[in-house]
Amino acid sequence: MNHPRIVAIVQARMASRRLPGKILADIAGEPMLRRVVERLRRAKSVDEVVVATTLDPADDETEAFCQKRNYPSTRGDVHDVLDRCYQAARLYRAEVIVRITADCPVIDPNLVDQAVSAFLGYSPGGKPPGESTAGKFAYDFLANRLPPPWGRSYPIGLDTEVCAFEGLERAWSEATEPHQREHVMPYLYEGIPPEALRPFPQPVESPTIAQAISPRGFRVGLQHHYPDYGWMRWTVDTAEDLELLRLIYARFDGRDDFSWLEVLDLLQREPGLVEINAAVIHKHYRDIDERR
Repeated sequence: MNHPRIVAIVQARMASRRLPGKILADIAGEPMLRRVVERLRRAKSVDEVVVATTLDPADDETEAFCQKRNYPSTRGDVHDVLDRCYQAARLYRAEVIVRITADCPVIDPNLVDQAVSAFLGYSPGGKPPGESTAGKFAYDFLANRLPPPWGRSYPIGLDTEVCAFEGLERAWSEATEPHQREHVMPYLYEGIPPEALRPFPQPVESPTIAQAISPRGFRVGLQHHYPDYGWMRWTVDTAEDLELLRLIYARFDGRDDFSWLEVLDLLQREPGLVEINAAVIHKHYRDIDERR
């Protein structure tokens, strides 16, 4: 198989519900969006990183930032994020899409590479369940996280989702529910019983991949880590989250080349940091922005 063109698409918009302007919020002297893009650029499997922002006038600032930094970018619908990602993938000729959100400033390029390798079938994790609908890759959709009610065992904020362009295009053409359009990928995995993608009780190795076929026929893989750290929150959606991430970066003197395991070690040494955003509730996959 020829190596496919792999494009990481970073969803980014200024008009966050809980923390407006967060994507350009300062973290140790640099905007959060820059932290995300530069970390993603270290992923060996990714050919290009594209910022997919919106047509909202508030994102004129986002577009200007991307132009100043020479980051490839596109603009699209505010709420139909599925269309925004699809149009970016089509414009940049993506054969495989890595979906990332701009509120994950400790996204780990090594985990991105692991997810892509598993998706392509280059890494262990168990025999995938049947033939791919696209016939090209080991899975139709693979992630290291899924929203509630499905399980996750990597910290929130390392979120990586991978799919083929064909799968994204099918979702784009068939998905009609608001949550499917806003959260991009649910059309590919919803309908799978949550217990089918839970971590294995006695892992042989880490990471492992729980596998299932969705009611729409998509072969889905969910990567798990042992021990389970899915309760930890390293994303930025509230002021408390931003405070924690600023402190994490300060502990690393503003560098952005640290790994997620170094963050884990830091938080285990300083458990008081974890308490800063421990009360923040993660959103359900059917939650949508009511400001439509």
